[in-house]
Parts: sequence; structure tokens; C-alpha cells
Amino acid sequence: MEAVSYTAQWTAAARAVESERPGDAMFTDPFARELAAPRGFELLEKYGGGGLLPFIAIRTKYLDDGVESVLREADVRQVVLVAAGMDTRAFRLHWPAGTTVYEVDHAALIEEKRRRLAALGAEPVVERREVAADLAGTWLPALRRAGFDPRRPTLWVTEGLMLFLTEEQAAGLLATLGSVSAPGSRLAVDFVSEALLRSPFSRPFLKGLEEDGTPWRFGTDDPEGFCAAAGWKVRDLKEPGEPGAGAGRWPYEVQPRDRGGAPRSWLVLAEYAGRRPGHREGR
Repeated sequence: MEAVSYTAQWTAAARAVESERPGDAMFTDPFARELAAPRGFELLEKYGGGGLLPFIAIRTKYLDDGVESVLREADVRQVVLVAAGMDTRAFRLHWPAGTTVYEVDHAALIEEKRRRLAALGAEPVVERREVAADLAGTWLPALRRAGFDPRRPTLWVTEGLMLFLTEEQAAGLLATLGSVSAPGSRLAVDFVSEALLRSPFSRPFLKGLEEDGTPWRFGTDDPEGFCAAAGWKVRDLKEPGEPGAGAGRWPYEVQPRDRGGAPRSWLVLAEYAGRRPGHREGR
């Protein structure tokens, strides 16, 4: 297995393409091109149909703005990037004083990312702590050892992860995050719809992912209900192409919400609504 997952590589490549867009780039990630190696651009060309390239750009911008708005408006100074991959927000966003960013991913990726960023002379602009952990196992203890305090409100950023999980795993992850979320904690996350996974339009793209061992497994047509079941109340929900989520940059028409069966992607900001009676702490 490569140290850097296919997902991390093609996401970095898409961010590089957007960063180098002349005139109207939605964000600038000066490290993305080097972090996309070894196959990021090849994979992006292979999978780049069906809106993947503009979606990653729009999702990155939406979550960038979401992170900055939460930290500006709420008493949150603890941020956890779950399955951080080649994310460079700790190096390129504006962070309030006293913020700590925890980047959780498997050890091999963290080590490779550290090596590449050092070679680029990159320096974080916020207190940044690496957390080597297997998200498929017990990982909260490693997060705590890095200094995470569950008594303080947290912003969890879970980008590009849910669609690779089963429904049970995705629900379990949201419950796990909630189990160590103090009042006022927030969540920034994205989903695809179940309809997208069933759509004939998506079939060639999804088949290629499955053949390469990275299938998309989970989607929901009710992101509000899915989040609420784990204790998270959706505060903002956008689809790519809407105002605040890449309006003018999405190549497809945004379908009315009440039109059933339309393939969709969801961009979500939520707030933890409190533990439910009988809930036990997750991993």
C-alpha cells in the first residue's frame, strides 16, 4: 500500500489545479502540487469526469470558509482534521490566537507529508499537532495523548471520508465524535446522496473507483436526519452551485430539493446537540 492514499493524491492535485487557475481561483494552496505526488494528476485525469475537479475545489472553499466562520463566531479553539490526508489548512488559513489543530491520519501518510512539507520549507501558522492513528481502530486515546481536551468545544473537519465508509461506519464515526464533544462543538462534513450512488450517470466513475480498490459505499438522501441521529443539528446545508458553495463554478444545474432521485453532493456545517440518554463513548 502506498503511504499516500489515492484520495489524498487526487485531492491535492485538484487543489493545485484550482490554485493555479488564472484570475478567479477560489483559494490558493501553494503546497498542493508537491503533495499530489506520485500519481495525483494521473488519477485526477482518470477520475476527473462527472464534476470531481470542480467539486473538490468548491468543497475546499466551503470548508475553508466554514472553519474560519466557526472560529470567528464561536468559542472554539480546538480543531481536529479527521483523516487529514494532504490538507494544508494549518499552513494557509487565518487562525485566531490560541487555536490548536490536530491532524489525524495513519502514520505512514503523516511521515511522508512531514517530509514533503519540510522539503518545501513550509511552516504552520497555527499550533499544529500530528496524530498517527488508525481510524478503523481505537484512535481517541492517541488524540488525547496529543493534548486534545474533550471538555473544550471542538470543530471536527471530516472531509472526503464519509463516502468511503459503510452506513454503519459513517453513523458510528459521527457518534464517536459526539461522544467527546463539549457543548458548542461543531462539525464540517460532506456527503453524497444515495441517489448519486445509484445513478447511471455515475456508474462509469464509480466502477473505476471500485476496480482500484477505493469504492464509494455510502450516501444519504437525508443529511439532516442522518446527522441528527448521531446528535448533530445541521446549521448550514449547501449543494455545489448554490450561493456560498461555488455559484457560477458548478457545471450542472442545481435541482430543487423536492425533486426525488437527483444525484447530489452535500456540504454541511452542524452543531452538537448533546448526548442522548444511554449513549456510550465511541472509539
